[in-house]
Amino acid sequence: MGCYCSTSKKTEAQGYEEPTVLASVTPFTVSEVEALHELYKKLSNSIIEDGLIHREEFQLALFRNKNKKNLFADRIFDLFDLKRNGVIEFGEFVRSLGVFHPNAALEDKITFAFRLYDLRQTGFIEREELKEMVLALLHESDLELSDDMIETIVDKTFSDADINGDGRIDQDEWKAFVSKHPSLIKNMTLPYLKDITLAFPSFVAGTDIEESEM
Repeated sequence: MGCYCSTSKKTEAQGYEEPTVLASVTPFTVSEVEALHELYKKLSNSIIEDGLIHREEFQLALFRNKNKKNLFADRIFDLFDLKRNGVIEFGEFVRSLGVFHPNAALEDKITFAFRLYDLRQTGFIEREELKEMVLALLHESDLELSDDMIETIVDKTFSDADINGDGRIDQDEWKAFVSKHPSLIKNMTLPYLKDITLAFPSFVAGTDIEESEM
């Protein structure tokens, strides 16, 4: 029998999964997964041409800046990097983006958002973590608020969410809080993922993917 390796598929070998497999475990159709693969190839070769999405490439796609330290981008990268090996492989990319699909389960969106805020991965959202994320999101939106205003926002949010008053928000409290304030996870649904062949969603602005898959 010949060599196992295939030179034509070399860049797809690590983490590549067949579209039919990924379509069976995500809300995406086979054609949507194929379109995502075209996008993935562009993102994964934007800085380092190895067919894998590195942290700098992910940050460049999200914020058009590969060098600026960004807590929000770092947390999303870490959640997409399911194998915890420092890169996002194609299978991880599709599976993680599936959470943002309009047809994805609400429960999955709430859980993803909880893990996003749980910076230290303790299974709880603590006040300082909430404040760090609020500051990061304000920084990205270029909103200028006084320190007192930020503390007020964090205090009010935390007191509303921390139902049992133990100084941290658990997953049940988070779920109850989100059910009262659904706008908290509105960014967890990307309408364009229903028509991924047109362009990558605004969630990852600035990749300038051509509308060639019509």
